[in-house]
Amino acid sequence: MKENRVKVAVTGAAGQIGYALLFRIAAGEMFGPGTKVILSLLELPQAIDAAKGVVMELQDCAFPLLENIEVSDSPEVAFADADWALLVGSVPRKKGMERKDLIKINSQIFIEQGKALSQTARKTCKVLVVGNPCNTNAFIAKETARNIDPRNFFALTMLDQNRAYAQIVQKTKVPLTAIEGLVIWGNHSATQFPDFYNATIKGRPLIDAVADEEWLQKDFIQKVQQRGAAIIHARGLSSAASAANAVINTVQKLLNPTASAERFSLAVVSDGSYGIEKGLIFSFPVRSNGKDWEIVSDLPLNEFSQKKIKESEQELLQERAAIKSLLEK
Repeated sequence: MKENRVKVAVTGAAGQIGYALLFRIAAGEMFGPGTKVILSLLELPQAIDAAKGVVMELQDCAFPLLENIEVSDSPEVAFADADWALLVGSVPRKKGMERKDLIKINSQIFIEQGKALSQTARKTCKVLVVGNPCNTNAFIAKETARNIDPRNFFALTMLDQNRAYAQIVQKTKVPLTAIEGLVIWGNHSATQFPDFYNATIKGRPLIDAVADEEWLQKDFIQKVQQRGAAIIHARGLSSAASAANAVINTVQKLLNPTASAERFSLAVVSDGSYGIEKGLIFSFPVRSNGKDWEIVSDLPLNEFSQKKIKESEQELLQERAAIKSLLEK
């Protein structure tokens, strides 16, 4: 990354998440007030005109930090010399479509994008996958981008963490800042596990502060797991502004040192920690020193937590098996 300048490639740039995200990046929220930004937008050929309309709006905002904007329908062009790649675009799940069908459709997109990243992005490029199923899409991109360190591939679970915090705030009426250590394990799916056992409220164990373990084990987990579906049901569209906000949060947390007592949710390549299969893109509690990240070690996991985490691992292993033959071509 050049000093005080960053090139950010964003896929699905004309979509709702892209629209909610780009203006905040250009305004300096993601990289700070001292960093110039070059935006490189990737869209499908049929959406290029819409992306050009977004470019016009970005230009008309006259952001002082926005140095340049590029638009392309070619991944190789869009990812050229990118410092960050935010892979937002993917085929959404449609009525009657099973998850395995969605995985196979999107695998072709992320194989192509992984190869393009490997060919033209900087070798130090960081890749954050937002498009669902994001863990397995990130796994595919990691496996095909051979010239980029696997540790530079991430999938978004900060959205789930933020949703978990919101549910606890609504339940307890405590300020958001009173809650610490509430992180997501596993897949960004209905098997994810929001770990309330290792979280605190005002320094007390969250489970004691809430004083309703049955609610935490059932309603709370289900609400976090199903929040995306609930939003689709309510507004007729999937999460956009909250997803974009979580992308901003994630990059900020990677670029700034984590407080010693804190941790955050991020799906990263597993190194075998907590017995999770090596190589999977799995959400762990993570800390950053501002330059590199690490999985928080030695968190106690009771039988309930271990069971939930293993269920999510099994789902990801099944997803990996579903795309194995595609990656071998």
